[in-house]
Amino acid sequence: MSEVLSKLSAALEARKGADPSSSYVASLYAKGLDAILKKIGEEATETVMAAKGGDRAAIVHEIADLWFHTLVLLAQQGLKPEDVLIELERRFGVSGHEEKQSRGP
Repeated sequence: MSEVLSKLSAALEARKGADPSSSYVASLYAKGLDAILKKIGEEATETVMAAKGGDRAAIVHEIADLWFHTLVLLAQQGLKPEDVLIELERRFGVSGHEEKQSRGP
């Protein structure tokens, strides 16, 4: 599974130097952080709506869109999917209540 994330991460990095008129991702980078965040918000809303509708295929489709755009954000911020995987690994086996308390108020 992480192989797919690594390939996608590399492709997103490569798009940083692409012409915005030839690449959707490059156009998001060119528009800046607010445009990327707007897309994440839209995809999160569409994910919620798909889940409320109970259509499993739609849920998978919308979560793929949501994950994709969060990966764009990570790349734009100079982060990689591995950074998130490391954080998830750190949390594994820790009570959710304990983990949340460790972050403070």
